[in-house]
Amino acid sequence: MQWKDVVADPNLRDLPFKIETNEWGQIVMTPAKVMHGKLQLKIGMLLTQLMQEAGEATIECAIQTTHGTKVADVAWFSAGRWEQVQDEYDSPIAPEICVEVIAQSNSADEIQQKKSLYFERGAVEVWIYSTKGKMHFYDQSGEIPSSGLIPDFPKTLSKERQRREN
Repeated sequence: MQWKDVVADPNLRDLPFKIETNEWGQIVMTPAKVMHGKLQLKIGMLLTQLMQEAGEATIECAIQTTHGTKVADVAWFSAGRWEQVQDEYDSPIAPEICVEVIAQSNSADEIQQKKSLYFERGAVEVWIYSTKGKMHFYDQSGEIPSSGLIPDFPKTLSKERQRREN
């Protein structure tokens, strides 16, 4: 199944799950709590506020990979990349920043694979927001202390989430 078929299927339109495909074209659904969406929005707003370069932040960004279409929870495209992909069903190139907000249903192997696939498609940084309320920043060489693209991006989003998740 191609991503444009998933997007066009009326039976899949209102599911309360994040939908992706795997390398065999099978649909993979990942349930997430309501808080997941709130965190996506907050990260996207902060990306928009703190990024000095012209570009676009988006939520639920579908990216073509060698293992199917993966969906970054939050993403930031430079103006040049955005111009190339804005009308696509799933982006053939990764945004410069791909963010995954970890849900209880995510495995460590799944997140590691998605990180590798995003870099393979041209991501400059991949950020992982942990269930403990901490942002982890990565570039091709591994974990970095802060984002090289947005050095002022906070490492935590809220004390309330940290208390609730511990």
